Amino acid sequence: MPTHSERRVLPYTPRQLYDLVSDVEKYPEFLPWCVAARVRERSDRLVIADLAIGFRLFRERFTSKVTLSPDAPDGPRIDTTYADGPFKHLMNHWIFHPHEKGCEIDFYVEFEFRSRLLQATIELLFHEAVRRMVAAFEARAAKLYGKVAA
Repeated sequence: MPTHSERRVLPYTPRQLYDLVSDVEKYPEFLPWCVAARVRERSDRLVIADLAIGFRLFRERFTSKVTLSPDAPDGPRIDTTYADGPFKHLMNHWIFHPHEKGCEIDFYVEFEFRSRLLQATIELLFHEAVRRMVAAFEARAAKLYGKVAA
């Protein structure tokens, strides 16, 4: 099962980055391969969202459960699990640790598709795709908050 973890220090506050990542409805505006997002349900601590991802001939829809923890002890945290769609397993987290230069993000994702063919295809591109995704969040933060906000 492919996994990717990444830590990066960004010049934004943990709350700014938490707000950015928790704003699922805006993902199609900036996130590579996210072609649609619809929030079915939202509360202070939970988001149920339908996302559509597309790349070349590949297009899939899935539902995820996003648990929001803005007051977690080690910094705001967002955990996402798979609810319905083409995956056998999907889990990721974002943790936003306070840092002297702004915020250290701790990003982790793991997934497995039900289709072996789809899994084999995606595994070839997985790490580059995830790096681009994290970079897209960073670019979105710069657009929303300026180059240096913390």
